[in-house]
Amino acid sequence: MRSPKKTLADLRSSIRSPVAATMCIIGCFFLPAQTFAAQEPDRVSILSDADIESWGQDAGQDMWKERIFSGQTIYEAVEISERPALRATSRSTASVLYLEIRVDLEKTPYLHWDWRIDKSIPGADERTKEGDDYSARVYVVRSHPILRWKTRAVNYVWAGTQAQGQTWPSAYTDASHNVALQSGDTQAGQWISEWRDVRADFQSLLGEDARTIDGVAIMTDTDNTGGEAVGWYRNIFFSSEPGEGE
Repeated sequence: MRSPKKTLADLRSSIRSPVAATMCIIGCFFLPAQTFAAQEPDRVSILSDADIESWGQDAGQDMWKERIFSGQTIYEAVEISERPALRATSRSTASVLYLEIRVDLEKTPYLHWDWRIDKSIPGADERTKEGDDYSARVYVVRSHPILRWKTRAVNYVWAGTQAQGQTWPSAYTDASHNVALQSGDTQAGQWISEWRDVRADFQSLLGEDARTIDGVAIMTDTDNTGGEAVGWYRNIFFSSEPGEGE
């Protein structure tokens, strides 16, 4: 993938304020989407089985872009449990895959996805810059068309030390908030299906009535802790209905 290879250390060394952090960490690679996703009225596909099966073979992959911060996490299509998945392998690296797509949260506010990890990242305090690594994360971004420092993000993570259900602001900017949906290794090696009311999360975590979002990203990174992690992602979509267990 064609991305500027600027190291995360270089990028972070220039960050001296929440404004710069917002622009660089969550906003610099998202531009406000100009059109709404042309999808079914009650479902917006983000990463389907068909997308993964054709990964690297046609223009489908080109819709996703990569931002390299510190080395390159390897994202590749694989088959696991008799189904395609996108596997992310990080070895002291940090790069993100993101899809610029505007989603109408008034119609389809519920984000669904399946994820799996090999193991969590032990001993790191995710509330600090030194521990801000995750075996798997999925996050949604809302951009401002002019005021880039008003970019906001909600980051759903598989934590290593923070307990399941905990929430906390990013160590780099309070414009991004983390939610630990899974924690530790109890569920490692298993596929877990998640769903979240994104509009409700923006309201409760960031105090913002988000009627649209402008992008979705996935990321497996270990650049701060210097270890290794493997995460898998599949079946990402928005819908008008919540998942099971409401």
